[in-house]
Amino acid sequence: MILLGNQISERHWNGKSPFELYQQMWLIRYFDEKVDEMFAKGLIHGTTHLCVGQEATPVAACTALMKQDKITSTHRGHGHCIAKGADVAKMMAELMGRTTGYCKGKGGSMHIADLEGGNLGANGIVGGGLPIAVGAALTSKMLKENYVVLCFFGDGASNEGSFHEALNMAAIWDLPVVFFCENNQYGMSGSVKDMFRIENIADRSQAYGMPGHVVDGNDLQEVYDVVQAAVERARRGEGPSLIEAKTYRWKGHSKSDGRKYRTREEEAEWKAKDPIARFGQRLIDEGLATQHRLDELRKKALEEVEQAVVFAEKSPFPTIEMLEEDVYAL
Repeated sequence: MILLGNQISERHWNGKSPFELYQQMWLIRYFDEKVDEMFAKGLIHGTTHLCVGQEATPVAACTALMKQDKITSTHRGHGHCIAKGADVAKMMAELMGRTTGYCKGKGGSMHIADLEGGNLGANGIVGGGLPIAVGAALTSKMLKENYVVLCFFGDGASNEGSFHEALNMAAIWDLPVVFFCENNQYGMSGSVKDMFRIENIADRSQAYGMPGHVVDGNDLQEVYDVVQAAVERARRGEGPSLIEAKTYRWKGHSKSDGRKYRTREEEAEWKAKDPIARFGQRLIDEGLATQHRLDELRKKALEEVEQAVVFAEKSPFPTIEMLEEDVYAL
């Protein structure tokens, strides 16, 4: 049974306090805003895809997982990485091409992986994480390792062949995987209204004989409850689920996107649904926090990001010799 609408004070968050979740959402936002700033200054190279405005989905979904559980991420994966417990200092070092980064500075924004923390990696290929998640879930089932895989993907990926193949295989083999679609309304510059003839992407679950759920992606509690139920179902051996979280990215598809395909009025409408402000207000309304307490948590998140920048800037670049390392598997 999925329980929705309870007071925050009556909920359990898998061992975490609501204050930790609030601070983690701010950590994700400040991290991506800092990355945006550093790209503009030429301190980070390549490209990046920011998840500002989508902070509730990774935090809620990853909070529903156990430590041994895995995730697969996307090109817009900084939030997933942080929510799964990554060190933002090592993440910042990775984006700045330093040897102290998660992939020794060789992966960059779209390819951060933290295998020790259960993050099997971000992916520059749209829909690329779907078959990887199914493979990891198959491993869990065959080796009886009892971990669940949470597969993040965007609305655009659900029109890729890998989506249909992955869901079908996971369904027929009852694999412990939860497919989690972050529907931020646009696949690059194409609106979901022009890309689908169905109202909800989660409705596609019926074709594969698995449960499908649509949630408000800006409501941290609702996302958590639904993902937790799906994770528990998968761990019991009852197979996969498809969850669609409707949310919105405040910034462009990538750093070079002028957002000409949508109006500023639409953006303002979604910003009024800010998931962080929404959760913070609930904490205040239920008497769990004061605005002063929330401001302190917000400040701590900002300080952690600033410290991550200092760590990254002091870290060394790879040497010429290091470029030949980690290229081939022995």
